[in-house]
Amino acid sequence: MIIIPARLSSSRLPNKVLATINNKPMIIWCAEVAAKVDEVCIATDSEEVIQTAEKYGFNAVMTDKNHQSGSDRIKEAADILGLDKDDIVINMQGDEPFLEPEILQKVKDKLIEIKNRDFAMVSCYKKITELQAEDPNLVKVILDKNSDAIYFSRSKIPFNRDNATHQYFGHIGIYGFIKKSLDEFVTLKGHLEHIEKLEQLRVIENGKKIAMIEVETKSFGIDTKEDLEKARNYAKSSH
Repeated sequence: MIIIPARLSSSRLPNKVLATINNKPMIIWCAEVAAKVDEVCIATDSEEVIQTAEKYGFNAVMTDKNHQSGSDRIKEAADILGLDKDDIVINMQGDEPFLEPEILQKVKDKLIEIKNRDFAMVSCYKKITELQAEDPNLVKVILDKNSDAIYFSRSKIPFNRDNATHQYFGHIGIYGFIKKSLDEFVTLKGHLEHIEKLEQLRVIENGKKIAMIEVETKSFGIDTKEDLEKARNYAKSSH
């Protein structure tokens, strides 16, 4: 099951999940991508989003307005949907309308591979340039030799003291869980996530692992009016 959290209020771009790209709401673009890989549900706090989902033939559930994160919202949705503790739950962002379905499939496949871990969670990364690594809005990740995450940061990590040749990796905010691990995730507490404002750090801080997959993508998140304009231009030129 792919669950797309769709909170209507957004500080930088209000109502962005309902913003239209080629006359179709952004959240529907995302749902159509997800539907190529698995069943889809939109988890929202807005009756307007529910009605939009139903208009386009997608399942949607109403969730609490006060959730602190998308993961809390998809956990509630998964409970409403009655998912089993061993089911796959993928959290796809509602502001990435151009995400390639192959990436969601890779997350699903990796979850099947690691489903017997005590804590089964998967996310993605891509190669980025050293200049891109300077951007605090682009989250960086460093990996161990098993391709599990060691740390995520808005800072440029690792610090390259002697200017050695190094490949930086940027995090892509898709999260896959086995349902029982999602249930555990929302109970974890950590200090670091509040410092960096990155919820995945609670996993690392509690000594658990996040399996990472390298992907290539043209996708980009939409957080500002400029991003939305870029998305509209991209859609016109490529769809």
